[in-house]
Amino acid sequence: MHADDPKTRTTGTASVVANPHSGTVPHGSRWVRALLLICGSVALALGVAGIFLPVLPTTPFVLLAASCYAKASPRFHAWLMRHRLFGPLVRDWETHRSIPLRIKWLAIGSMAVSTCGSVYMLQGRPWLQASVIGFVLCGVFWLSRIPTRERRP
Repeated sequence: MHADDPKTRTTGTASVVANPHSGTVPHGSRWVRALLLICGSVALALGVAGIFLPVLPTTPFVLLAASCYAKASPRFHAWLMRHRLFGPLVRDWETHRSIPLRIKWLAIGSMAVSTCGSVYMLQGRPWLQASVIGFVLCGVFWLSRIPTRERRP
């Protein structure tokens, strides 16, 4: 890439090249890139924990990590895109910007099951039960606002 290319940004003495996968240019500030890298790593760790803990959702945290990595480090974003477990999820999101209907129903069903279990275990603590239900309803609302992709022909 050349210095006059719009996908290249010069920061101090180094040139930062656009991420070829997402089309985004990493942030110009070294401090902001470091903060985004830390936030992306924390989000990815929470996404991994969500595989084993039914209360934590995996997908939103992995997509948040991908977004942070896209603006922080082309190398980390490319690594996440190539990851055998998370790569297909991130590539599918970056290509279509939608979620298949089957996955939406699976996510809502998982939230319902884990909410019922949580509410049952929190018997006698109505404020905690209401909090769990409130957070889950926020998650369902958020999920319903994401465009739905129909099954491929």
